[in-house]
Amino acid sequence: MSEWPGADRRETPASSPTYAVRAPLAVWLREEAARAGRGYRVLDVGCGVKPYYPFFEPFASQYVGVDVVENPAADLRGPVEALPVGDAGFDVVLCNQVLEHCADPAQAVRELRRVVSPGGRVLASTHGVQVYHPSPDDLWRWTHAGLERLFTANGDWASVTVTPSSGTAACLAMLLGTYLELAARRARLAPAARVLVSGLNRGAAAVDARAPVLREPRPGTLFANYHVVAVAPA
Repeated sequence: MSEWPGADRRETPASSPTYAVRAPLAVWLREEAARAGRGYRVLDVGCGVKPYYPFFEPFASQYVGVDVVENPAADLRGPVEALPVGDAGFDVVLCNQVLEHCADPAQAVRELRRVVSPGGRVLASTHGVQVYHPSPDDLWRWTHAGLERLFTANGDWASVTVTPSSGTAACLAMLLGTYLELAARRARLAPAARVLVSGLNRGAAAVDARAPVLREPRPGTLFANYHVVAVAPA
């Protein structure tokens, strides 16, 4: 599995400033891949290098990647707002860290609904809090309530569940770690930054684990990322 591209996303070290986003995302997708059973069809929207393919490969009968840019790892090219596949063709549709970059999130969700099979699931993730990161555009941020409304208003779903990926302490550690790493690089002290960021992330995880109030969506909380499970009616 480590030989497949994107190993740093499947096994993100605590020394990474993006640990609060990538580490929980990998855990979640690994669990969802096994939970879906066997012989299912996967569409990976905004696939990049298909970093999560190894999680699904033992279980899926088909894994199709689509990307908006020229990408040798992608099987198809097209935007999330106009996916180049037919209706209801995939049992699991991945859309990870894409919605914040797309021009029309509502249309994107309608397309995700169109391509998922009856009883199938869309597994989407996107930012709550994050620094500006154009790729090529960076347009949106959400709350849990905003994401729930985005999905329920743009598709007939059997259920929509939105869950923070990690807690408030982890989110704050991510922001501080991002700027610590930037300052350290400019000062040519990158190894020291990795140690500091690792300590921040581990400490934040411990704080969040001890304080459930920091992990639940409520006034005053901050979350780096959200995981959405949208189930199509059977």
